[in-house]
Amino acid sequence: MSDICELCGSSEGLEEFLVSGANNEAKVVLCSTCRGQIESDDLDENHFNCLNDSMWSESPAVKVLTYRLLNSLGRQDLVDMMYLEDNEREWAEAGISNEEKLVYKDANGVTLAQGDTVVVTKDLDVKGTGFVAKRGTAVRNIALVHGNAELIEGRVNGVKIQILTRFLKKS
Repeated sequence: MSDICELCGSSEGLEEFLVSGANNEAKVVLCSTCRGQIESDDLDENHFNCLNDSMWSESPAVKVLTYRLLNSLGRQDLVDMMYLEDNEREWAEAGISNEEKLVYKDANGVTLAQGDTVVVTKDLDVKGTGFVAKRGTAVRNIALVHGNAELIEGRVNGVKIQILTRFLKKS
């Protein structure tokens, strides 16, 4: 057993964790924080910044778990960067429910991805800020809101806001 968490590198409360699916299974060593978040489905994106490193692991089980976590966090930009062998990708996909595979679409039905640039299609009052996001405003480097395919996050006038996808078009 490893003496550090294979995701975040912590040495606190280490336990083995089974990664299974698609006729494959293997164990990885996780700290109590990572394991607790994974088992409760309450993922803290700040804690899981460590996935930027674990996605390059040589261990197939660590790569598969990282792929699944990045999907759950809506980090399609990092998922797209990962290299998985065909059997590893099949294993990783087997552990992702259809509910987690959200498709974000703009007002015209065009699929949106993490980091895209979109344009606001109508004037929108931004609650709690006192300004209006004007029609035609470009929102760059959007983030997909986990668990809701109708919302994205982006910065307008320097303020991070959530916008309904039906009021956007991909540019």
